Amino acid sequence: MASSTSLAKRLLLGRPFRSDKLQHTLLPKRIALPVFASDALSSVAYAPDEILLTLSIAGAGAFVISPWITLAVAVVMITVVASYRQNVHAYPSGGGDYEVATVNLGPRAGLGVASALLVDYILTVAVSTSSGVNNLGSVVPFVADHKVPFAIGAIAILTALNLRGLRESGTAFAIPTYAFIVLIVGMIVTGLIRVFVLGQDLQAPSAGLVITAEDDHLTSFGFAYLLLRTFSSGCAALTGVEAISNGVPAFKPPKSKNAATTLMLLGGIAIVMLVGIVVLARVTHLQYVEDQATQIISGPAGYDQKTVTAQLAETVFGAGSVLLYATGAVTALILFLAANTAFNGFPVLGSILAQDRWLPRQLHTRGDRLAFSNGILLLAVAAIVLVVAFQAETTRLIQLYIVGVFVSFTLSQEGMIRHWNRLLRTQRDPVRRSRMKRSRAINAFGMCLTGAVLIVVLVTKFLLGAWIAIAAMLVLYVMMLGIRKHYTRVARELEPTEERPILPSRNHAVVLVSKVHQPTLRAVAYAQATRPDTLTAVTVNVDDKDTRTIQTEWERRQIPVPLTVVDSPYREITRPIIDFVKGVRRGSPRDVVTVFVPEYVVGRWWENLLHNQSALRIKGRLLFEPGVMVTSVPWQLRSSQDRDLERYDSALAQVPRRGPRTRTTEVEQPADDEEART
Repeated sequence: MASSTSLAKRLLLGRPFRSDKLQHTLLPKRIALPVFASDALSSVAYAPDEILLTLSIAGAGAFVISPWITLAVAVVMITVVASYRQNVHAYPSGGGDYEVATVNLGPRAGLGVASALLVDYILTVAVSTSSGVNNLGSVVPFVADHKVPFAIGAIAILTALNLRGLRESGTAFAIPTYAFIVLIVGMIVTGLIRVFVLGQDLQAPSAGLVITAEDDHLTSFGFAYLLLRTFSSGCAALTGVEAISNGVPAFKPPKSKNAATTLMLLGGIAIVMLVGIVVLARVTHLQYVEDQATQIISGPAGYDQKTVTAQLAETVFGAGSVLLYATGAVTALILFLAANTAFNGFPVLGSILAQDRWLPRQLHTRGDRLAFSNGILLLAVAAIVLVVAFQAETTRLIQLYIVGVFVSFTLSQEGMIRHWNRLLRTQRDPVRRSRMKRSRAINAFGMCLTGAVLIVVLVTKFLLGAWIAIAAMLVLYVMMLGIRKHYTRVARELEPTEERPILPSRNHAVVLVSKVHQPTLRAVAYAQATRPDTLTAVTVNVDDKDTRTIQTEWERRQIPVPLTVVDSPYREITRPIIDFVKGVRRGSPRDVVTVFVPEYVVGRWWENLLHNQSALRIKGRLLFEPGVMVTSVPWQLRSSQDRDLERYDSALAQVPRRGPRTRTTEVEQPADDEEART
């Protein structure tokens, strides 16, 4: 009978997959797009808000600049997409930026990229779920009052879905992602047709507001700084683009071609939606402010500021329409699902880092459903910590965002330039050289542009919270260096030499005795069967009466093994045994001491709390003693035997009957029959 833990695991995750079924979990392009692109696509739900919100600091007149800021963000996205198309063709193994930087710039640069990406993935989950909860809370007040529990619940659901495997999670995310694309693009097209083709005068709910600047005395330098800050906030739309280069192994063959096509689709759809929303916001005179209480001078009574997407949906589809509520629902849902990009990128990158010995080896192995379960769980725990620490406030979390991704962008493009330079030194085919030079030019432009954006992000967001992300990257970087150093040192210690192992001179066996009962007698018998050079039983004198009882029973049974009593005036058990074992081995360094520890095997978890505690402490201490071997001699209690019988009966009940059952009569043996007792 399966345990309750195993049963719950099967209900949540499903039956385990065989390793040879890995090919069945690979993704076609139609599923890979929502799996890997949900983060970048969902940014249109908050990137326009951040652009308009930051511009509102300078007053309503600054909104006219929003389309130009958006075009600048679109140029950066086109450049990044074009650059990463070169990456997926050159490095299809799934290492992405980490592999590019490691191969071309060295392990330390690759480690810097990896630490930046790991932090960015964790922030992606925290920001996306927090933003989804905030959007949902604007419709359901109860959610707004309990943002942190709902965000944690969303992360838990996403974790369970991803633990089930890529294909199943991709299918679950495909429908809402495509619904979001259709509704947003449909809203943009409908709104622009109504304005420019039908000549209708569409006015957003916030069009009639009178707002004021937070600082009416912005200098030229201050306004330029504000534009840079707006641009850096809008660049949040680029997060998630790199996930496809890290997830190439998850695509169906031809992997590189399918990944590059998906990347192009991602960039095209995201740019259309981002630019379309900002342009539609301008033609409907939509206004969005940072501080509603201080910036709005006059407006409708009881005005409550809605998100940019919600205002546009109400303007285009009409207040109270089905499409309005549908748009709000899929927008909130896509923000939750945006975290799925990180759930696919983080575990793969963690597995590669573990394989290279930068992270614990447990992150390299796949779970029951052929997903990197340990990486998924680690990401979920880290994201929950961030959500709790920042109380699921998107505005606070987003200041930490995008620093890591632009660090990886810049170093990756520099690595690709070196990659093409190395190949050009040996390539003589004119056609291939021309193609390589074109790719190098794309990556060079990408490096210059993303490097400039990184500087802008650091300047404008460092004091607002970006320093926390940078500090986290440094901590991860140092931690991974320490892990690699540890693994290297251990490998060097364990490396076999040309010399043959020296056999021990003698083997001294010690049996620990707490009582004269069946577990002790079995341990003595097993120790005798190993034929050691010397054999002794040891008991610790904690209570004189108990010790005399043991000695009397030992002599009465005439056990042919000497019993040594070790005094313990302070009633300790572990220390006297350790000292005795050290004394046995002290005579000769080549001697080995084997300690036999009788233990109970119990069938219920709570029974472990009542038994074996002294044995565990003793074994834990003896493991640190050189030249000492520890052997556990198990004795199965009735509770463990009953559990085995339950499992056997359950398995027997599932066997199909193939004929009449034959009853077997059990013949009772006489009690004095030595063979029967055996």
